Amino acid sequence: MNAKPELRIVLCAPRSFCAGVARAIDVVERALQVYGPPVYVRHEIVHNQYVVDSLKAKGVVFVKELGEAPEGAAAVIFSAHGVAEAVYEEACARRLFTIDATCPLVTKVHREAQVHFRRGRHVMLVGHAGHPEVIGTMGQLPAGAATLVSSVEEIEALRFDPDAPLAYVTQTTLSLDDTREIVAALKARFPQIHAPARGDICYATANRQQAVKRAAAMVEAAIVVGAANSSNSQRLREVAEREGCKVALLVARAGEIDWRALAGVRSVALTAGASAPEILVEEILDAFAERFAITVETLTTADESVFFPLPRALREAQEA
Repeated sequence: MNAKPELRIVLCAPRSFCAGVARAIDVVERALQVYGPPVYVRHEIVHNQYVVDSLKAKGVVFVKELGEAPEGAAAVIFSAHGVAEAVYEEACARRLFTIDATCPLVTKVHREAQVHFRRGRHVMLVGHAGHPEVIGTMGQLPAGAATLVSSVEEIEALRFDPDAPLAYVTQTTLSLDDTREIVAALKARFPQIHAPARGDICYATANRQQAVKRAAAMVEAAIVVGAANSSNSQRLREVAEREGCKVALLVARAGEIDWRALAGVRSVALTAGASAPEILVEEILDAFAERFAITVETLTTADESVFFPLPRALREAQEA
């Protein structure tokens, strides 16, 4: 019997759930306990199919739009990515019982954009078109009050006066390096532009990217556990690739690993996006152990202790 090839795995920390994702999932599970199934959730509560399927099995019904949720006592929950003001208005008009699971860090960006608008500034949103968080943030303001920019090239094409009253906010799950370049271009083009008092990219996104940067210098390849539609997971894969990993894979489950791409590799960094549960990391470790004689070491670059409480209405209902 041939001996398994040796493989060193550098397990990045922090990884997996952030406080905002943990809170959103907890909101749904507590709502099930307090109000009973069915509980409706508009869009995926977080971008992870394993999480969505687990909640479906408990009695959660995921809907694309509010029109699919019935009027009545059943709870309707807004996802962690946030929603546009028009969604709140529709829910109010239909007298739906809603619970908002928007990540507090996304809510912070919403409030920043609203303050800038009230002060007469046009808002530049740095983000990716079509992402639910971007749609929600753009939807906090009237049409035409915000402009989405995704690249330095798009900034060069803007037709605002250099002294125009402008401000910028950013999607919370972007690459730190890419965002830094875009913000620098905004400030160079519009020197008077108002910046956030504190950066909008969330602590968890920044921490996970920093861990991958450190790990990439120590390994040949990287595996990121996360969904293809998860922005922060995609950015982790890009960071690993940019930092020199000859193979950088984003996989939702162990069954998606391209083992041929890892042929001859003897060191791998393993991390998970902020919406991927730790159980999927363990699943992938097991898959590696079946094929390799593995040694696992943990690289810790930050300690996370952030906690976001449940929405007040849900806390009070649970206590009652």
